[in-house]
Amino acid sequence: MTLIGGWVAQRTGDRRHLVLGFAAGLMLGVVAFDLLPEALHQAPEEVHGVPQALLMFAAGFLAIHIVERAVAIHRGHEAEYAEHTHGQRSAQGQAQEPAHGHAHGRARSGVNGHQGVGLTAALALVGHSVMDGFAIGAAFQAGTTVGTVVAIAVVAHDFADGFNTYTLTRLYGNNRRRALTLLAADALAPVTGAAITLLFTISEHLLGLYLGFFAGFLLYLATSDILPEAHSPHPSRTTLLCTLAGVGFMWLVIGFAG
Repeated sequence: MTLIGGWVAQRTGDRRHLVLGFAAGLMLGVVAFDLLPEALHQAPEEVHGVPQALLMFAAGFLAIHIVERAVAIHRGHEAEYAEHTHGQRSAQGQAQEPAHGHAHGRARSGVNGHQGVGLTAALALVGHSVMDGFAIGAAFQAGTTVGTVVAIAVVAHDFADGFNTYTLTRLYGNNRRRALTLLAADALAPVTGAAITLLFTISEHLLGLYLGFFAGFLLYLATSDILPEAHSPHPSRTTLLCTLAGVGFMWLVIGFAG
């Protein structure tokens, strides 16, 4: 699914927002209907009046927020306008058009020249794909139903991961070969994460804490990354309907699996 996301990033047209909207709906559904209820069931103990699972939920949301700020995942377009000016005026008050054009040139080269930023962002996506695989393995230890819905959510999420890994790498001026290499690493990362869980069994309490943490993680990605990206190019009613369809689909899946 990650590889498909990267392939679509190279060839997609104006329908990308519909796929991302549906993927966000899947993620919201699995957080609300499965991960949080399961986490609260397995880690109900309270700390200062709040269940531990919900504290981990907030921690997961904040952790990925801090990480993304640190590696500048959301700064894809900031450099384009960092040195944007509307022309300097001479002493007589006349606009000097060459200064405006030169500023645009510097801004564009600034984005394309920061290859390291693109690589850092892509590697961060690979890192959290390892955690995605770990989540699948840990969820199957909690039960087949939990494992199934988490796997569906991760698959939907990995499409967006593959899409973003390729797009971010290329956005900052890295060549196509490097983008494809990182895309392949992102595709293998969940398998690695899932394999790690075969080496040990997680206690029920720790599993509940982890599921709460992962729920916050998924909610952040859905609301901060995928939904804004889905709506920014096309703030359409159809995108919203796709998100609602994703939530409804997860409701049906969890209902039938239970």
